Amino acid sequence: MTTTVTWLGHGSWSIKTENGTILLDPFLDDSPTAPVKAADVEADYILVSHGHFDHVADVAAIANRTGATVAAVVEIGQWFQDQHGVENTIQMNLGGGITLPFGHLKMTLAHHSSQLPDGTYGGNPAGFLLTIEGKKIYFACDTALFLDMQQIGDAGIDVAVLPIGDLFTMGPTDAVKAVQLLRPIRVVPAHYNTWPPIEQDAGQWATLVHQETEAEPLVLEPGESFEL
Repeated sequence: MTTTVTWLGHGSWSIKTENGTILLDPFLDDSPTAPVKAADVEADYILVSHGHFDHVADVAAIANRTGATVAAVVEIGQWFQDQHGVENTIQMNLGGGITLPFGHLKMTLAHHSSQLPDGTYGGNPAGFLLTIEGKKIYFACDTALFLDMQQIGDAGIDVAVLPIGDLFTMGPTDAVKAVQLLRPIRVVPAHYNTWPPIEQDAGQWATLVHQETEAEPLVLEPGESFEL
């Protein structure tokens, strides 16, 4: 079975593998760009990058309905257990990894902030490097540009998913620099055009990627997919 990766708008993704479905940062019911609602999705694992509402809003509802395991930093995993009755969590921290039925999950550095919706401290923000059937997909999640992306790229990235919205994360120019550091085969933009403050021209960004890197840019509309 081919692994299928679907953009659910903003920073939300669904990764369907032969050995389970992974959701990343599900923000669906209140998102103006999500093509589905929280009640419509299935999950075996839910990855949470940090505590902001637009990344955790639907995690508990989906986890409690499906029995999915939530993988997050210790503070967020514990918060979902204590405050929302989520039974199954994998509590990690930066640099840590774990082998799961779908493959390997590593939690990577991100430069951002993290506070949960009720004001609780959300620990360190993170990205994720997934290895699925020999392919590596890197979700930078919400982050600024940082030089250690070069080391992440040393793993040999097949697909990198990068924010380009600016204001809250790196913008298009820094995202091109991130591609140069990561050296992925393909790169996909995310975390843009959800609201006016983060509107960007992804087509123009893709042109810069073509001109200034060796990567192939892939621009999706919410609900569209690609194969890993």
